[in-house]
Amino acid sequence: MSRVYNFSAGPAVLPEEVLREAQAEMLEYGNSGMSVMEMSHRSKDFEDILFTAEDDLRELMNIPGNYRVLFLQGGGCTQFAMIPMNLMRTKSADYIITGQWSKKAAQEARIFGSVSVIASSEDRNYAYVPDMSAVKVSPEADYVYMCQNETIHGTTIRQLPDTQGRPLVADVSSMFLSEPVDVSRYGVIWGGVQKNVGPAGVTIVIIRDDLITEDVMPFTPTMLKYKTHADSKSLYNTPPCYNIYICGLVFKWLKKLGGTEAIHEINKAKAGLLYDYLDGSKMFHGTVDKKDRSLMNVPFVTGDKALDAEFVAEAEKAGLRNIKGHRSVGGMRASLYNAMPLDGVKALVDFMAGFERRHA
Repeated sequence: MSRVYNFSAGPAVLPEEVLREAQAEMLEYGNSGMSVMEMSHRSKDFEDILFTAEDDLRELMNIPGNYRVLFLQGGGCTQFAMIPMNLMRTKSADYIITGQWSKKAAQEARIFGSVSVIASSEDRNYAYVPDMSAVKVSPEADYVYMCQNETIHGTTIRQLPDTQGRPLVADVSSMFLSEPVDVSRYGVIWGGVQKNVGPAGVTIVIIRDDLITEDVMPFTPTMLKYKTHADSKSLYNTPPCYNIYICGLVFKWLKKLGGTEAIHEINKAKAGLLYDYLDGSKMFHGTVDKKDRSLMNVPFVTGDKALDAEFVAEAEKAGLRNIKGHRSVGGMRASLYNAMPLDGVKALVDFMAGFERRHA
């Protein structure tokens, strides 16, 4: 078997150890006599998988007792609607726009109420993060929304805004479990797992108890109420059982590594290696202000679209896959999620150096 280095932004690389464990349990999970894909979501075996996954996630993120963990479906695009339907009680919210995903979230929220953009970096194509200390929250806002790590543009919000008592809602999809986080500073923290946690099909929502109520927009479907899923412990309907099982294996893998503190150090080393090369290169350069660079998603360009395309094509042949930038921005992008080994980043940097020498 020859595995490539997969730099995809999502669905993305998974730990090889996790894949091998899942492979070993494919035909039979434990002593159940069946695969996880075959078992009832109402069975004791699956309840153990689900509740153990929640316990391990709570431990990894040190989630306070007054927060609920929900394993949902529908991806981020469903959360863009679910959040205002459940939280926009006076039909007003503030949004911080730092890239395509926060922009899409704001566009969806406008269907349900008034959206004020209180900070934006659109003026420079999202190459930086606005000064969070300058953010002024609207007096009538029900919540403040942000995408903390913008996957496409490669920025991360490091300084959380002072929301002046309003719940902070954050999409952390592409930085989920990549570093320690203080959950108590958020009202809702959520992410699609297909970038850094597991296979596509699960969205994890961590929400404070006081935000889970029946006081939602009157047309909100039962399936789109957080209370529905909180009351049923994520078992209101058939959940994506096998995908949750894989997430649970990833949680255990991460715990064995030493948790979010340990993986954060590894991630800093990986990103540092690539950024150091970009900063010293005469051909390649990053597209984000240094202070706002993401550890997870690293966009870069040569400045020549034809040369970018040649680099992508040659990288694919060399086993460095999915390095092409998002269609909306072009260039290249390397996603360095938890499961990307340091050797993968070294291979990329070595290839970039060789490419640069050949095209000097």
